[in-house]
Amino acid sequence: MGAPAITGVILAGGLGRRMGGVDKGLQLLAGRPLAAHVAARLGPQVDELLINANQNAAAYAALGYPVVADRIAGFAGPLAGLHTALSVARHPLVVTAPCDSPFLPADLVARLAAALADGGHDIAIARSAERIHPVFCLCQRSLAAPLGAFLAAGHRRFSQWLDEQRTVEVSFPDEAAFANINTAAELALLAPRN
Repeated sequence: MGAPAITGVILAGGLGRRMGGVDKGLQLLAGRPLAAHVAARLGPQVDELLINANQNAAAYAALGYPVVADRIAGFAGPLAGLHTALSVARHPLVVTAPCDSPFLPADLVARLAAALADGGHDIAIARSAERIHPVFCLCQRSLAAPLGAFLAAGHRRFSQWLDEQRTVEVSFPDEAAFANINTAAELALLAPRN
């Protein structure tokens, strides 16, 4: 038997408050939307790619992937995007990446999947140096119902949910690969890297 198929989801469902209220995933880096850069990196690593967005659905759909909005109203954060992906994914594993991290590792999914394949865990998350990156996670689609209950109880913190799951951390050597662009100034600073 081969490895389980994987659905990828680009998390672009936020309000972009730190970017001045603009949709971060649609901000241009080297002439392309940030979400397009993430899709170019994540797409080849997965069997299906979705974009989780709660606004500008047509603009995201123009990138060529299905767009799914949160099933929980009110811009409830990245966990709501993960919950939606787990609920609609065609494959048994779901990996997430934020729309504002255009330099994510080319081996992100392979390394997370290898850790999960060792058994005993339901979620694998990325770590670099002393920092964890919980929105770069690979998890079992079967967690949709427990995550839905967690969100229905009013919880929103990714780290709190992970603390309640069987989670394994996977170390990556390149901290810069997980750089996320939260402000216009950071976008301007990182633009020359690409």
